[in-house]
Amino acid sequence: MSRDIWDPVTYAVYADERSRPFIELISRVGAVEPDYVVDMGCGSGELTVELANRWPNATIEGFDSSPAMIGKARKLESKVRFQVADAATWRPDRPVDVIISNALLQWVPDHHSVLEHWMEELAPGGWLAFQVPGNFDAPSHVAIRELCNSRAWSDKLGGYTRGTPVSEPLEYVDLLNQGGSQVDAWETTYVHILQGENPVLEWVSGTALRPIFDRLDQDDQRRFKNDLGKLLAEAYPARSYGTPFPFRRIFVVVQK
Repeated sequence: MSRDIWDPVTYAVYADERSRPFIELISRVGAVEPDYVVDMGCGSGELTVELANRWPNATIEGFDSSPAMIGKARKLESKVRFQVADAATWRPDRPVDVIISNALLQWVPDHHSVLEHWMEELAPGGWLAFQVPGNFDAPSHVAIRELCNSRAWSDKLGGYTRGTPVSEPLEYVDLLNQGGSQVDAWETTYVHILQGENPVLEWVSGTALRPIFDRLDQDDQRRFKNDLGKLLAEAYPARSYGTPFPFRRIFVVVQK
């Protein structure tokens, strides 16, 4: 992409909801005293610091392709080293004991090859743990695709589609269950209760809409959000207690 599309402030609006899958993911990693731990796609770094709390004697590094996210991460008081790096081309200088990747690989083309490379970079007995959204057929994504291809937006966004950029759990098991590795894969559908006016629009503004906004000027961004907001308010009606937002996620933990 031509510029850094990630806004740490927007992404952090639902930090509590986004952190829960990370905590549940790393709870399945059985590493006791790892020497070198990497968080690929670390974002603004708050969750990476949790890795340093869990493994205080390890060297912890966080990598992200967004300079804005890394800039925020470097302001944290932590021993973690944060660097800008592309997950597809990253190469460690020594074997890694634990690789964590939380909600990153859906943005990485041909991420199966990346996963195979990460497995090669693990030390014997090392751990790979990743989580990806599994909700690309949810009403939120359907609404985005339909709006992009509508008469009002097809001239600027027509043909834009990410399809389903992740695999099903069994596909990851087949890919990674080789050479004696132990693979644990599962899925969870969270039902987040969001507050505020049209909160699903706020949620996707920090994630799914970022590549779309990269194609639009500020006036068009506002128009697109207004159009999408109407669709999302209908797809996710508010209740007296808030707006229920089902969100399916896929988890995989592998020990080499």
